[in-house]
Amino acid sequence: MNYLHYEFDLSEDDVVEVTLEGQANVRLLDPENYSLYSRGERHTYADGGFARESPVELSPPHAGHWHVVVDLGGYPGTIRAGVRVLKGAS
Repeated sequence: MNYLHYEFDLSEDDVVEVTLEGQANVRLLDPENYSLYSRGERHTYADGGFARESPVELSPPHAGHWHVVVDLGGYPGTIRAGVRVLKGAS
């Protein structure tokens, strides 16, 4: 599966802002679930889902290392996204 991938060390009061050109799946994953996701296995995500509007704001439930993935759910097409961390925004 093709997807965009970003990694961040976040505190629980940070927000990850994802700006999309179009609709896409946007997920915030811990390292274990990112490993499952990248192998195409069943996984869970801490925040996110199918985004119809932009920007999307993702909030980590706790401090740690986090992965943000953006994909089209297996459908053909091109994804464009901008991602930035808003420190202490929540």
